[in-house]
Amino acid sequence: MSVEPTGIPVLILKEGTQRTAGRDALRNNIMAVKAISEALRTTYGPKGMDKMLVDSLGDITITNDGATILDKMDIQHPGAKMMVQIAKGQDEEVGDGTKTAVILAGELLRQSEDLLDKGIHPTVIVSGYKKAAEEAEKIIKEISEPIDINNKEILKKIATTSLYSKAVQGSRDKLAEIAVEAATRVAEKRGDSYFVDLDSIQIIKKYGGSLLDTMLIDGVVIDKEVVHPGMPKRVENAKIALLDAPLEIEKPEIDAEIRINDPTQMRKFLQEEEEMLKRMVDKIAEVGANVVIAQKGIDDVAQHFLAKRGILAVRRVKRSDMEKLERATGGRIVSNIDDLQPSDLGEATLVEERKIGEDKMVFVEGAKSAKSVTILIRAGFERLVDEGERALRDALSAVADAIKMAKIVAGGGATEVEVAKRLKEIAPKIGGKQQLAVEAFARALETLPSTIAENAGYDALEIMMKLRAAHANSNGKFMGIDVYTGNIVNMKDIGIIEPAAIKLNAIKAATEAATMILRIDDFIAASKSTGAGAGEKGKKEEGEKEEEKD
Repeated sequence: MSVEPTGIPVLILKEGTQRTAGRDALRNNIMAVKAISEALRTTYGPKGMDKMLVDSLGDITITNDGATILDKMDIQHPGAKMMVQIAKGQDEEVGDGTKTAVILAGELLRQSEDLLDKGIHPTVIVSGYKKAAEEAEKIIKEISEPIDINNKEILKKIATTSLYSKAVQGSRDKLAEIAVEAATRVAEKRGDSYFVDLDSIQIIKKYGGSLLDTMLIDGVVIDKEVVHPGMPKRVENAKIALLDAPLEIEKPEIDAEIRINDPTQMRKFLQEEEEMLKRMVDKIAEVGANVVIAQKGIDDVAQHFLAKRGILAVRRVKRSDMEKLERATGGRIVSNIDDLQPSDLGEATLVEERKIGEDKMVFVEGAKSAKSVTILIRAGFERLVDEGERALRDALSAVADAIKMAKIVAGGGATEVEVAKRLKEIAPKIGGKQQLAVEAFARALETLPSTIAENAGYDALEIMMKLRAAHANSNGKFMGIDVYTGNIVNMKDIGIIEPAAIKLNAIKAATEAATMILRIDDFIAASKSTGAGAGEKGKKEEGEKEEEKD
């Protein structure tokens, strides 16, 4: 609402719209983001706690994965929803470091509150934060060290570091080895750099057994069983036909009626159906296929003919699995059986049905392309299988990031303290009010190692003093917190290393979110629609009908 010089109010917004302007709008958003950041802080680091999340249907999720927590929280506040977007962006871009990004964003906004109280304008804080982020990026690139991406020991350390904060303690080494092996197998060199398509890695979950029973399969696993008991359950040197066509007699698209007045006509009709199915199977056998994998159905009669021919068949396979099989076996998905040629067949050294837990699955191993692998995750119960998958995805992403960028930094809070130290040295050179924002950025970064110490049960203040003292030395850039002893040690020596890409992306994402919220000075929320308007409309229609009757 605004007021004319004559004193008459002019309504601009719809009735019921809520508007918060100026400092109140900013405080409101900062408070919401801080609440989200605080919720995630207790899960940060190797000794972080887990969250139990129950959705509206009563499904339970127990995790300490940042992206999963925010996704399942069903957040309503618009400012807080920004944090969900950060977590998703970080997860999609680098696959790990979601908590780092969200906690840092919350801390940047907490630090900005003190600057706002001192009368510093939000635009000045935004400008200072952006300069600090640019400097932090330069510092990380300077202190990061190149690695040999063919050195699997270093890649295993990166995967293990990612798994330290997950609920898979006992099987960490096994999962790290699987993550390294899978990521290196699908890595491709494009120009001067490497590309890792994690979608080429199929992940299948089956509860039963333990996490240590998790295995890497050289090929593709289909979560289906062989369709007919008379078919072979194991085929070596497989020639695989990938069909996007049903091995069934298609029903006519329009309603049809067939009049039969003689039993012999009925028999001919059924025989013709059989003959059509037999011709389809004969065509498949003629091209040399001994395995059929169909995206659609296979008729019972067709199953019988395939079994007689000694062909193993699987039906109703997911499209995504068909595409993985196409890439892995070198075959081609065929939509018309008449067009099937020997050149369309895929190849694999072994296709076999195996029983995993209570279910039967078909394993396609020794595929023509080595760029296709499957990880079969096992665990004692469903929740742990889900958490194992989340942990493994983070480890795969961390290894993929290291292969793509080939630069690492130290974990355990070492990188954050080193960057904060150097930002404090740079701040006076920037000068003016922006200097205060750069110093605030450095303090926000120091919150991350402080939180690691706090969650491990140590005195955060004492740990931070020791860390700052260790980083005062010229060769102290790798000094971080050993959460198991409480000592300040060289993180590189104990194998706690992370891809530089994760830190760079987390700082960028956190800075962008914090600066975006700092620039908001007006919060306008439209009124929620109620059933009143709909009710009035209904009454009006009823009245009109009554008039028509009269």
